[in-house]
Amino acid sequence: MDSLVSMRVFCLVAELKSFAAAAERLRISPAMASKHVMQLEKRLGTRLLNRTSRRVSLSESGTLYFEQARQMLDSLDEVEAAVSKATVVPRGTLRLTAPVWMANAMFAGVLADYQARYPEVCLDVDLSGRLVNLVEEGFDLALRATGAPDEALIARPITKVAFYMVAAPAYLDRVGHPTKPADLAGQAFLHYALYPGESLSLNRNGTVETVKLKPVLRSGNETLLHMAALEGMGLAFLPKWLVTEDIAAGRLVLILPDDIIFEGRLFAVYPSRKYLSAKVRTFIDFVAADKRMR
Repeated sequence: MDSLVSMRVFCLVAELKSFAAAAERLRISPAMASKHVMQLEKRLGTRLLNRTSRRVSLSESGTLYFEQARQMLDSLDEVEAAVSKATVVPRGTLRLTAPVWMANAMFAGVLADYQARYPEVCLDVDLSGRLVNLVEEGFDLALRATGAPDEALIARPITKVAFYMVAAPAYLDRVGHPTKPADLAGQAFLHYALYPGESLSLNRNGTVETVKLKPVLRSGNETLLHMAALEGMGLAFLPKWLVTEDIAAGRLVLILPDDIIFEGRLFAVYPSRKYLSAKVRTFIDFVAADKRMR
């Protein structure tokens, strides 16, 4: 039995979590798909998949083997395409991690359009907000808003992202509408946990003014901070994509727009150029070219 074919069968079963679904995709019988995986397990001397009557899941050894085998197969497809001058069709599962605030209608539209263009790709998107280890956890790609990408990884700039300070009208009615940076001192602040401090240093007309805010809520989840801002709990720094509609509808008010608009940059981050598969390359190119990401 061809070991390379068995490896492909195993990877597809692992991605789809089903022998029947993998067999249908490969146009073989479920029994043959099972035979390929059992042969692979016998050769490796370890169980790769845990099987029950209802589900299939990766074992600890299977998780390690799957990530390495998937990279190898992606690379092999790229090499064969380069040699034959053929176009590789992106396929398989693209594991992506991104900031929580990218759970919005605009980005969902980008994902939908990418998947419509490349229907063989299944998007597995993590928006937990934690900083994942791409290599150890088996992610293909990360979208990260940062000023200093990890030097151990490859980072391609995608677009600029503005962050606004906003507050609900109800909050401003209680405390007053700030007209200058000094008015922010002591204001209730919804503090993003990854932001380094509670003070703002602003350059106004050549003079640096520093104001200290009063944190009333800390969280690493921008969605929670957004909801708290809408409830009138305090001031919050939030990405433009998350609050544009709220500002237009009057649910949130932009605070001191001439002074407090910070611009960050969104990067596509991946472990290595050497293993840049078709699904990763096309996704990065697609997102970078989409006008909605501007």
